[in-house]
Amino acid sequence: MTVDAFFYGLYMDDTVLRGASVAPHAPRKARADGYALKIGKRATLVKAPGSLAWGMVYALTPDDLAKLYSGPGLEVYRPEQIEVALENRAIIPAQVYNLPHAPAPDERNPDYAEKLKAAMTRLGFPAEYVARIE
Repeated sequence: MTVDAFFYGLYMDDTVLRGASVAPHAPRKARADGYALKIGKRATLVKAPGSLAWGMVYALTPDDLAKLYSGPGLEVYRPEQIEVALENRAIIPAQVYNLPHAPAPDERNPDYAEKLKAAMTRLGFPAEYVARIE
């Protein structure tokens, strides 16, 4: 059994997933409408009407997801179900992992943001979205 999981941070890069001994299947670009990406020490999505966050959907097993989110600092992420829009405009349910609280406004992680920009550029996401990542 697999679960469609939406990744908006560095896990959207399948090489990062494979490096964590996870084999992603069925890659699809997607966006989460009504959410904004926030990067502090770690990345998360926050509800933000009128915003959107781009990412990748992969089919993963529940064991793979548990493995990804059991590492140091990642165990604080909580799963939730959201709807995402695929490139073909299909709306599907997906599991996403978010922090229970948004980062403080003064929290920054420039190294993470630069790595994410590079991954999103390589994956072909809209340049105007990538440029706003900080």
